[in-house]
Amino acid sequence: MNSRILLIEDEPGLQLTLRDLLTGEGYELATATDGERGLRQAQADQFDLILLDVMLPKLSGFEVCGELRKQGIDTPTLMLTARTQVADRVAGLKLGADDYLAKPFDPTELLARVEALLRRTNKKKRVPLSRFRFGEVDADFEHADIRKNGHPLNLAQKEFQLLHYLVERRGTVVSREDILRDVWAYSSEASSRTIDVHIAWLRQKIEENTQYPKHIQTIRGVGYRFSP
Repeated sequence: MNSRILLIEDEPGLQLTLRDLLTGEGYELATATDGERGLRQAQADQFDLILLDVMLPKLSGFEVCGELRKQGIDTPTLMLTARTQVADRVAGLKLGADDYLAKPFDPTELLARVEALLRRTNKKKRVPLSRFRFGEVDADFEHADIRKNGHPLNLAQKEFQLLHYLVERRGTVVSREDILRDVWAYSSEASSRTIDVHIAWLRQKIEENTQYPKHIQTIRGVGYRFSP
């Protein structure tokens, strides 16, 4: 599964350059052109890394980083800035940024820092998500208690495991191969068709409209994405 990066940068030329650079390396990229929009995206979706410009419209990079850390969102953050003063770099790091790169920078150095931050993050043990609420569904994964509008949902074991898996990776596209490996452990009775059937069953139980699902979205030709 490719790492997912959020780029918050208001300079069109640099945004285009970084998009080409990062997607060319196989990363999935989402973008925002001002601090408010970037903050909302970082709050709503799950990213492996945030590339954050300091000088942004509406909210500065410092404000975005500080607000994310106050909310307990610890996505690794690499700050990009034209500022070179030590005080500015220190301010960003004190707010919770993980690294700092001054413009103009060499693309190879940016890629090296991105790879280093992602490597460091991937080494950390994933903390299981114990509880999550979306729409009218309250999911208590620790006690295997899933409720919709206060009424318990009767989920089969694999449906429960699949929901937990998708919610933990919310905002990220997961392939059928990922699901076969991580949920079914390549079991001999599992196939892409098995996954599709379980997805359909889950949708019947948690979605308001199974024809136009809001939470479990099909990404044609790739897999699925969970959206709160």
